Amino acid sequence: MTAQPLPPLILASGSRYRRELLERLRLPFSVDVPDIDETPAPGETPHDTSLRLARQKAQAVAARQPDAIIIGADQVATFEGRQIGKPGNFENAMTQLRDMRGKVVEFHSALCVHDARNGQSQATDAVTRVKFRDLPDEVLAAYLHAETPYDCAGSAKSEGLGIMLLETIENDDPTALIGLPLIALTTMLMNTGISLPGPGTAGASS
Repeated sequence: MTAQPLPPLILASGSRYRRELLERLRLPFSVDVPDIDETPAPGETPHDTSLRLARQKAQAVAARQPDAIIIGADQVATFEGRQIGKPGNFENAMTQLRDMRGKVVEFHSALCVHDARNGQSQATDAVTRVKFRDLPDEVLAAYLHAETPYDCAGSAKSEGLGIMLLETIENDDPTALIGLPLIALTTMLMNTGISLPGPGTAGASS
């Protein structure tokens, strides 16, 4: 019996770190970056925000890729009951890191796998609890100048030099903090009929 060809697999994210994580699965995939408003809704919890945005990203790409399986992801940081956004610049990042030093921050790393062929979605929120080191301003500033993590929630780019900011990490998936929980993702992909290990094609095509 001839094997059925795999449906196109698409990562709905412009993050090179999510792309590098997905490459670990050795499945051929492409990248299609959605353009959606990521503003939290009034009264929305970090859990709900991250899941809603992951779903919206996947569904936005599905609208133009109707035969594909799409991976949407979003990450929201929360500290002392409030959501922490992307700092955007050095001053905001310094404020975030000063507030968080010596304290615990939760990162909600939501994942959605949407099968555009039948409209079915799977979604989950992988939560990571991180305790930040109590570091002086000069160390925080040196980190920010070296890494410029102004597009990262909480200013902590753990996949890079930001790992030095962290004292402990608690989660069930070591890749969740980087933004793409691979343990959950592999389960979801297998549920859609994608076999792992894949056909041995590493990397992405754009």
